[in-house]
Amino acid sequence: MDVLEEIEAIMEEIRNAKNVPLSASAMVNRQELLEKLEAIRQSAPDDLKQARWVMRDREDLLSRTQAEAEKIVAEASAERDRLLARTEIVAAANREADKIIEEAKGRAREIRMEAEDYVDTKLANFEVVLQKTLAAVTKGRESLRGRMDDLAAAAEDGQDEGPFDAEAVEESTGSVRIRKT
Repeated sequence: MDVLEEIEAIMEEIRNAKNVPLSASAMVNRQELLEKLEAIRQSAPDDLKQARWVMRDREDLLSRTQAEAEKIVAEASAERDRLLARTEIVAAANREADKIIEEAKGRAREIRMEAEDYVDTKLANFEVVLQKTLAAVTKGRESLRGRMDDLAAAAEDGQDEGPFDAEAVEESTGSVRIRKT
C-alpha cells in the first residue's frame, strides 16, 4: 500500500468514527491511528530513496548524453577533417561539417533538456505526494487535538456521563487526557 492509500485509509477511519454523544467529536482508536501514522513515517525513507534513485538516474542520463554528444561532435570533426583533405570540395566539406556539428550540438541540447524535464516531472510528483502526506498528517493531528479539547471542555462544564478531570499529558504536543472521576 502506498503512502496516499494509507493516508486515505486513516481519513476514512476518522470519517467513520463513532460520534461522542452531545458533541461534534468522534471516538477513534488512538493506538491504531498512531501505528498507521508511524507506518507512513517509516515508509517516507523509501520514498526518499526513490527520489535519490531518480536523481542518480538523472546524473547517469546526463553523463551518457554528454558522452554521446562528445562522440557525435568528435565524429563530425573527423568527418570534417576527412572532407577538408579533398581540395576540390573544401567549401562544401566545411559547410557540411559545420552543419553536422550544429545538429549534434542541437540534438545534445534536446536530449539534455528532455532528461531534465523527465527528472523535474518525477520530482514534482514526489513533491506533491509529500505535500499531501504532510497535509493529511497535520489535519489528522489538528482533528485529534480538537476532539480532545472538546472532551476537556465538556468535562469542565459537567456534561457527558459524569465528572471528568482534564490534565495536560504532553504540553509540547498539546495532547490532553480525560480521566473519569
